[in-house]
Amino acid sequence: MKPKVAFICVHNSCRSQMAEALAKLFASDIFDSYSAGTETKPEINQDAVRIMKDIYGIDMTKTQYSKLLKDIPEVDIVIKMGCNVVCPFLPSNHEEDWGLDDPTGKGDEEFIKTARIIEEKVKDLAERISNI
Repeated sequence: MKPKVAFICVHNSCRSQMAEALAKLFASDIFDSYSAGTETKPEINQDAVRIMKDIYGIDMTKTQYSKLLKDIPEVDIVIKMGCNVVCPFLPSNHEEDWGLDDPTGKGDEEFIKTARIIEEKVKDLAERISNI
């Protein structure tokens, strides 16, 4: 059975959504991916949606929506995106904080940089899980 990984942050509208989408693209054979937050937004960050579609061909408006922590199943691994405030808590066997800056309100370069960092970290996580 594949481990379940949750990418969490406060609003579940940008970085955690990008991470869930990239994990489904690059690591769905290794682990199941979810994203959630302690609050939700009415829609996913539209800059993130556009950048993910441009770079990876992923249409997050069709595949994802903002979710609360209680809306996802129990997980084995929690990845915190990097909160400048108090990060949400979700019980798990393993937890990491990727410490990513929120690109919201910044230019495309920041969104692209964030997407590429998440891509690298997702691939690294998949490799580490494969070697367990």
